[in-house]
Amino acid sequence: MENNNRILNQNPPRDTKPSVALVVIVIILALATVVLAYKYYQESRDLNQTSDEKAILEDVKSDLEKQLRDMLIEYDSLKTNNDSVNSLLVGEQEKITRLLRMQASDADKIRKYQAEMETLRKVMRNYIVQIDSLNTRNMVLTEENIQVRQQLTSAEEQNVALSTEKEMLSTQVELASVLSAKNINVEPERPNDRVTNRVKSIDQIKVCFTMRENAIAAAGPRVVYLRIIRPDELVLPTETGDTFELNGEQAIYSAQRELEYENMDIDMCIYWDNNTELIAGNYTVILYADGFEIGSASFELK
Repeated sequence: MENNNRILNQNPPRDTKPSVALVVIVIILALATVVLAYKYYQESRDLNQTSDEKAILEDVKSDLEKQLRDMLIEYDSLKTNNDSVNSLLVGEQEKITRLLRMQASDADKIRKYQAEMETLRKVMRNYIVQIDSLNTRNMVLTEENIQVRQQLTSAEEQNVALSTEKEMLSTQVELASVLSAKNINVEPERPNDRVTNRVKSIDQIKVCFTMRENAIAAAGPRVVYLRIIRPDELVLPTETGDTFELNGEQAIYSAQRELEYENMDIDMCIYWDNNTELIAGNYTVILYADGFEIGSASFELK
């Protein structure tokens, strides 16, 4: 018995503490769980942000598309009996239709979409001004025709009207002759400053002339305005569609230049930079100063 008890007492005591390896594994698993949870949170947040951005871009695009569709309707309302004008309006509508087909899915494309729409809107404003001017002119002509028919009812009234009109025209000629231009020369030019009459090659139109000597006119600063009129009677505008006062109304001009008038001949040139569509045919250039026409010329483009 003593030997057995001695043998039993010699057995080592059993270790009840967890092993170090097991503790390390548990810690690693816990850290991995934290890392995966954080990555999932980040990805979920990024996904939500991307969805919000896409929703905003989609709203912006929808608004732009609505504005473009409204512009199509406005162009329809601008159409007139002038086939040349209607052809230009249809061309702008086709540009709008092509833009509506554009797949704008990111911020850069949306910005390009907006820029092109602003360009189309600017062109439309220029057409509105010119069409309003043509409509006003047609209304004036219609009213004048009515007046003439009424005046024909009486020979006496007709003579009075013709006499009054003649006096008005004489007065305008006298006033306009105070300042006048001579030797008006028109040169359509290519980008290399070479003269051309080809519509598709023209970069600018140069109009040179001499302001006549006139001892009666008051010396001082003057602004000379140039209007270039297409074969279909549309005025070629400046890039920003600027206007000046003519006969009590605002009229579109093509270019302008200031000079210091000193009662002697002055040679000068005015340049119009091509910023719109040109068509073949006979063009007219008219120069104005102090609200009156001071000279004109014509040229042809092919």
